Amino acid sequence: MTTFRAVEGVFQGPPVHMVGDGFRVSNYFPGGTNFGQRFSPFILMDYNAPFVFPPSTQVKGVGAHPHRGFETVTIAYEGYVEHHDNKGNHGIIGPGDVQWMTAGSGLLHKEYHEKSFSERGGLFQMIQLWVNLPRTHKMHPPKYQELLKTDMGYAELPDDGGMVRVIAGSFNGVTGPAQTFTPVNLFDISFKAGGKASFELPATYNTAAMVLKGSAVINGDRKAVEGDFVLFTNTDGVIHIEGQTDDTLVIVLSGEPIDEPVFQQGPFVMNSRQEVFQAFVDFQDGKMGPADF
Repeated sequence: MTTFRAVEGVFQGPPVHMVGDGFRVSNYFPGGTNFGQRFSPFILMDYNAPFVFPPSTQVKGVGAHPHRGFETVTIAYEGYVEHHDNKGNHGIIGPGDVQWMTAGSGLLHKEYHEKSFSERGGLFQMIQLWVNLPRTHKMHPPKYQELLKTDMGYAELPDDGGMVRVIAGSFNGVTGPAQTFTPVNLFDISFKAGGKASFELPATYNTAAMVLKGSAVINGDRKAVEGDFVLFTNTDGVIHIEGQTDDTLVIVLSGEPIDEPVFQQGPFVMNSRQEVFQAFVDFQDGKMGPADF
């Protein structure tokens, strides 16, 4: 008899707010739930649910801002995001692509709607995660991983039930392209109606699944609808997800907790108040690079 990994709780995100003028997000955590260390190494998730932005001659987004001590992971489902930073990096991601940025020791970057997308307008759907870095890597030199749709690992579900796209870690032996500093599994599952996915992740890993589209049944008896964030207990067991419609889309986040103090203030995530204070000093002194890029 199959032992399922139990559901600890199901959460919906708080009301949406604008980040800059280009991202209409619900801050699932930490703003929407009191997860704290409960969901380490993930420390933030902003979800821009599907939203049609009208055509605009003004490029919408977020201007130059600093980061230190963690990684940002931007997952594009609809629309196009462009970015560049004060280290000379530049890129564009669109549907199926992921940008994995290691802020590390610090940099300034801008994120905004790609110019031609902004001009024509259209459907926009994105997730941005913040993934913590362990103490030994918080001052790692900044870097980018531009993970295109064609780079991902793909695994077919049984009985033509759908497809798993593996971004990081692995699903049933299929590995994703992202390089991570601590163990992370990040994948989404596109279901056909009645498609089934079963998998097992280490009990010590903090694990959740979120329905981005459609509806699903978790472990045979727990229905989850669009926008539901399903948090699992830290126990052994199989996670079983069944898609209820042809367009059901579920993202799974799982990672080994980083057992260290976390002190976050604004755009910096460090291990102590003093380290965050130093980050602000370094930013103001220009040690993270110029702000006029």
